[in-house]
Amino acid sequence: MATDPTSWRNANPGDLSDLLPKISATHGETVLAAATAAAAGWADTPLPERIQLLQSAQKILHAHQEELAQGICREIGKPITESRSEARALVTKIDFAIGDAERFLAEEIPTDCPQPSRIRLRPRGPTLVVGPFNFPLHLSHGPATAHLLAGNPVILKPSPLAANVCARYAQLISPIFPPGVFQVAQGGATLARTIAFDRRVRSVVFTGSFPAGHALLAELSALDPAKDVALELGGKNAALVLRDADFFRAANSIAEAACLTAGQRCNATARVLVEASVLSALLRDLVPAFGPYQPGWPADDTTKLGPLITAASVDRFRTALTPVPGASFILPGATHEQVGGRRGYYVEPCVRIWSDVAAYLAHPSSQQEFFSPVLEVISVDGPEAMIAAHNAVPFGLSASVFTASRKSFEHLADHLQVANIYANLPTTFAPSALPFGGWGDSGNHHPGGRGFIRFATAEQVVQEARDTLS
Repeated sequence: MATDPTSWRNANPGDLSDLLPKISATHGETVLAAATAAAAGWADTPLPERIQLLQSAQKILHAHQEELAQGICREIGKPITESRSEARALVTKIDFAIGDAERFLAEEIPTDCPQPSRIRLRPRGPTLVVGPFNFPLHLSHGPATAHLLAGNPVILKPSPLAANVCARYAQLISPIFPPGVFQVAQGGATLARTIAFDRRVRSVVFTGSFPAGHALLAELSALDPAKDVALELGGKNAALVLRDADFFRAANSIAEAACLTAGQRCNATARVLVEASVLSALLRDLVPAFGPYQPGWPADDTTKLGPLITAASVDRFRTALTPVPGASFILPGATHEQVGGRRGYYVEPCVRIWSDVAAYLAHPSSQQEFFSPVLEVISVDGPEAMIAAHNAVPFGLSASVFTASRKSFEHLADHLQVANIYANLPTTFAPSALPFGGWGDSGNHHPGGRGFIRFATAEQVVQEARDTLS
C-alpha cells in the first residue's frame, strides 16, 4: 500500500496555475487520543447544551457562507452557484439535525412491561467521518452534526482534494466545542484506515466509491463487528421515460442531472431508459437541452459546467469517447486543455445511444461510474422491460420516472430496486428534509440526511425491580 504524502498542494482544477496553500498531514494518534479523552465529557453533556453549541456553530457558518462557497468553487471547481447552495445547506442541515435529535434521542417508556423500563439511545463514542471531494462540506457536515448531537466526538478526514476548504470549515467551528470534540485529520487512505481500524473509534461514516466502501466494510466487520459503519457509495442512476412523458421536461431534467458538478455526483443521471416508440421524440428535446452546459470558468455566475477534479478524472471520461460496438454518439463529448485562457480539466458532455438493451448490459460501462458528464440512452419495449433493464445494474441510489400517469409511476416505484425515486424530477433532487441512502452497491441501509442520528447511537434497555429504588 502506498504511503500518504506528508504534505501537498492542491491546484484549482479550473486554473492549474492557481495553487492553494500547502497542507500538512495529521498524525493519527494525535486526533485519536484527543477524541478519546473528550468522549466521556461530551457524552455527559446534556442534549440542550449540545444543541446550543451547534446553534452557535450555525451562526458562524451562516456568517461565512460566501467565504466557504468561494473555497469550494476554487478548490474543486464546482460552479459558484452550486457552491453557494452547498454552503447554504450547512446552515439548514443543523435545524433538521436538531429536530431529529429532539425526536429520536427522547427516552421511550414502555407501558406493557412487567417491571418499570426505559429504552434509551446512548452515545457510541469517537466517530470517523471520511468525506468526499464533490460535496466536501455538505456530505461531511451532515453525519458530523448528527454524531455531535448524539454525544460522539467527531474526527473529519476530508478528501485530500478538498483539504483547504475543509480545514477552514473546521477552523471556524471546532473552537466552539470542548477540546477533542470536533477535529479535522488531513491525509489520504492510509490515515483513514489507521483511524477507522482503531478500536477507540466506534463509528465510521464513509462516502466514496463502491470498491473502497465494500472493502472497508468487509474488513471492519471481520475485525470489529460492533463498530457501526455507514456507507454512501456510487450510483448508475436512471431516468425512465414513458410514452406519455413531457419530453421537454424530461430532457431538461436529464441534462441538468447529468451535468451538475460536471457529473461528479453519486446521484447524477448516467442512463436513460426510454420506450422505443418515443425515442425520437425525446432525442429532439434532449440534444438542445445540453446546450447551456458548456465548459466554463467556475467562478462565473453564468457557468453551468465546471471542470473535472483531476487529470485522472479526464482520463476516465475519455474512455467514454471511444467508439464501441452497439453504440453511436449523439453528442461526441470532448476535452479541452484550456477554456478562456485558463488551463484546467474541462470537458464537454458525451451522450451516446445504444442499439438495444442486451448490447448495453453486455458492456462494462453499464456496471461502472464515469463520474463525469456521460449519458447513455437505451430504448426498451415497455415498462416491464424497463424494470428488468434497470434492475440488471447493481447500483440502487436514485431513479426518475417521467410520466403523466400516477398508476404507471406507482407500478415502477414498487418494482425498481432503488432507494430514492422521483416522479418528473431530476435524479439529483435530494432535499435535506428527507433521508438519503442507497440499496445494492450504493449503500448499506444507513440512509444519510434526515434521521441519520438513529445510526449515531447505541440502544440501551433499562429495567428496574419494582419499588426497590428511591
